[in-house]
Amino acid sequence: MKYSLFLFIFFFSLKSVEAQKVFSVQYENQSDVKVFVVKYENQADLKVYKVKYDNQAQHNEGKWYFTKYSNQADKKIYFVKYENQADLKIYFVKYESQAGWRNLSLKHLMY
Repeated sequence: MKYSLFLFIFFFSLKSVEAQKVFSVQYENQSDVKVFVVKYENQADLKVYKVKYDNQAQHNEGKWYFTKYSNQADKKIYFVKYENQADLKIYFVKYESQAGWRNLSLKHLMY
């Protein structure tokens, strides 16, 4: 019993750590989070860097890996047309070191 409980907790904690694999859905009702891309870095809640490999997209730090299929993603996002429709405002950065949260109160959206 203790062993199975340990395994459950272990696998659950792994799943919650890797919350940066995202899939862009076509319809708003399919999404977990609605996202708007802002023009300027200082307008963003989260600065995002697109990584090349899924193992680089761990720990809710703004490093996103876009999956090919929705079942591979931890979060499904929908890009909205207007800022006021968004749950989260993001800005894509050029360098990995620039990625990170600017508004920590919204960090829970990507867990």
